[in-house]
Amino acid sequence: MELSTTFLGLELKNPLIASASPLTASLDSIKKLEDNGIAAVIMHSLFEEEITHEIRQIDHFLHINNNSYAEATSYLPSEVDFDNLHADHYLEEIRRIKESVSVPVIASLNGASAGGWVNYATKLQEAGADALELNITYIPTSMQLRGDEVEQMYIDTAAMLAQHISIPLNVKMNPYFSSPANMAKRFVDAGVKGLTLFDNPTLVDVDLELLSPLQHANITSSARLSETLRWCALLYNKLPCTLCANTGVHSGVDVLKAIMSGADATALASVLLIKGAAEIQNILSDIIEWMEKHEYESITQMKGSISLCHTDNPSAYERNSYMYALQHYRR
Repeated sequence: MELSTTFLGLELKNPLIASASPLTASLDSIKKLEDNGIAAVIMHSLFEEEITHEIRQIDHFLHINNNSYAEATSYLPSEVDFDNLHADHYLEEIRRIKESVSVPVIASLNGASAGGWVNYATKLQEAGADALELNITYIPTSMQLRGDEVEQMYIDTAAMLAQHISIPLNVKMNPYFSSPANMAKRFVDAGVKGLTLFDNPTLVDVDLELLSPLQHANITSSARLSETLRWCALLYNKLPCTLCANTGVHSGVDVLKAIMSGADATALASVLLIKGAAEIQNILSDIIEWMEKHEYESITQMKGSISLCHTDNPSAYERNSYMYALQHYRR
């Protein structure tokens, strides 16, 4: 039984990737994921604000009182201050993890702008990251900001990153663009080598005792797989990039559905946070059992087998399926 697949040009022993989460934030945890069969890991995200804040902090120390006497070296931050930067720790984590595990390690940046922080991507590459995932999280709260301006911000950020690195760049998309297919094409035209469908925004809530807004981590279930399957099926074989199914993948059945829809790999987070790293073995076992029962010899054989590339008019097919589902429900 051949479970191997290719994602971002990386050869994976199976289609299971550990997505960015607390489980990919330490070497011990990542080793446990590898021991249980994970094929690649995406590091916990380094946020743009963690980089730019520290750049501003250093700049402040270096330039404050710059007219004072040169002997006043106490104005400069100590070596300890520099050693404790989040960004430097993240680089060191990548180096240590790459030395200790054999699976591909993908760095993760979470940001919203096309500012100077993207230069940091080259340091991630030099630290040994096999690829880089960009998670663009931007909530356009201004009523003056048009949708096309927001979309261009996404494209500009991805394009600038792609220019700074030679390792593959993956973008974690969201499903809320007016035309996800067009945005996917624009990302690829900008130099992106892979797309993850989709990101998983936090849940918004209100604390009625404190009278304040709250945001919670969004733990998914298989019920959230729908849009992921839809767009994997729509985008399969349409663009020169790899696809990773992200939201709602919790079981071997979910993985099989995603691969048949057109995904090259699947990213797991919620299921591992709920059940632990050992669940990877159960998912792989279920995949193998299903493939043996249905006489599939490889992941490659089934990839994209039920995607919309097999129809001449995907839009009409989607519309007909939509009408059938509603009519069937009414009956």
